[in-house]
Amino acid sequence: MEVKNTSLAETVQPENELKEWLVNYVGDKTAPEDENVTVENIVEVLSTEFPEFLMVIAEENWVRGYQQALEDVDLGQKLAQEEKNETIHTGE
Repeated sequence: MEVKNTSLAETVQPENELKEWLVNYVGDKTAPEDENVTVENIVEVLSTEFPEFLMVIAEENWVRGYQQALEDVDLGQKLAQEEKNETIHTGE
């Protein structure tokens, strides 16, 4: 099952100086037909021109996801043990 990130297709609005600069820069590099710069356009340009920036973000997200998975496993084991203990005490 492939999951598509719909956020990638969102058009970026130049709401501040940094976004305005980035949208213009990426727009110049990618020249989208509809002249709308999307999040995906920005990711593509950054992955080519500033990969170390995206790598730090990707690594941080991976670590956080892994930590969350471990916490979820611990909680699942705790709940399973509590249910098992409850079953033993009630005789069900």
